[in-house]
Amino acid sequence: MKDNAADWHNLMMRWNKLNEDGFNVAEKIVNIRLSQSDQQLLVGESSSSSSAAPAGGAAELEDECCKLQDVVNKMVAVVTKMECLMTSQRGIQDLEEFQFGPEGRKVPQFHTWNTKQFERTCGSLCDAFRSELRLKQTILEEVGHTVTSDLSVVLLSCWLHQPFNPPQTRRALEALLLETGHRPL
Repeated sequence: MKDNAADWHNLMMRWNKLNEDGFNVAEKIVNIRLSQSDQQLLVGESSSSSSAAPAGGAAELEDECCKLQDVVNKMVAVVTKMECLMTSQRGIQDLEEFQFGPEGRKVPQFHTWNTKQFERTCGSLCDAFRSELRLKQTILEEVGHTVTSDLSVVLLSCWLHQPFNPPQTRRALEALLLETGHRPL
């Protein structure tokens, strides 16, 4: 369980880095889309240069969308590893129930938490990141097609602020690290 807590910390740090990278790429995508929209309004359809500019912009947009897809794929890998940690935690819980009965061990393995509390905490972390990943996948599908600045701002805000990953998630991780001795009391 102590190793799992350290793994949770490392995966959350990796997620945060990917979130930052993904936001930067999504911001570039939004800027490209908005500049394309502005160019179409200014130039109109009669100009011969307008056909060359969107083609170059389209290639750049496609490149940035591929970069964002790569970030989301890495996020999928992080969530998959989190799910493996959750499976491991459930296995520990099942083993403890087998050895000590449904009530579990009488003396906590670490400071105060029993195995069920570890499982609940890991489950809430896993659920939060799974939901956040679904949101990221939806943003990935939409951000390259969005032409209104209002919707673009909403998508970027959702990516940056991670509504399914509230501050309680970070506190749950810190509690997990405190309980396992990775952080001093």
